[in-house]
Amino acid sequence: MKELLIIQQKLNAPKTQFNKFGNYAYRSCEDILMAVKPLLAETECTLTCTDDIVLVGDRFYLKATYTLTNKDGKAVSATGFAREQEKVSGQIEAQITGATSSYSRKYALNALFAIDDNKDPDATNTHGKDAEKTPKKAATTSAKTEGDNLLLQEALQAVEGAKSRDELTAVYNKYAKSLKLDKTFVAACKTKATEYAK
Repeated sequence: MKELLIIQQKLNAPKTQFNKFGNYAYRSCEDILMAVKPLLAETECTLTCTDDIVLVGDRFYLKATYTLTNKDGKAVSATGFAREQEKVSGQIEAQITGATSSYSRKYALNALFAIDDNKDPDATNTHGKDAEKTPKKAATTSAKTEGDNLLLQEALQAVEGAKSRDELTAVYNKYAKSLKLDKTFVAACKTKATEYAK
């Protein structure tokens, strides 16, 4: 589908948002949609999204599917999954669902438009030029990488919601086996720990 190739090559959605707890820049689902709208008009395509709740193991996930359709009716789709955290401090249930929807939609857009969002921008963004040369490779996101990204986002939310040093320690112990070498996770824990040192 040539329109998809054009959009993948021209789309520019910089990371304009900043997470102060994890100390990293990121792009939101809304940022991607704002950047892609002019390209949809240029290529005469439409972009639609559907959300479904699916059971994976013993947990429910929100599955977002974006579909790009050209003027001839040809379509291509990509999906993203995210699950609600069981409890997030300071958020009502609707907000938790909304945040989960945003994550799953962003992952679907990343896959559809070959946006590489898996690297820590401060620590491992040395391969940016390689990703630009091979957009098709960037579009191929393995289930393992997507799962790791979901786990990291879940862990960062838990760190942010910790109300005491004991809660933060419990969060660290829960995710340390999988994420103790992840610089974003470690930085978020250290930043949060400084709040209890005052």
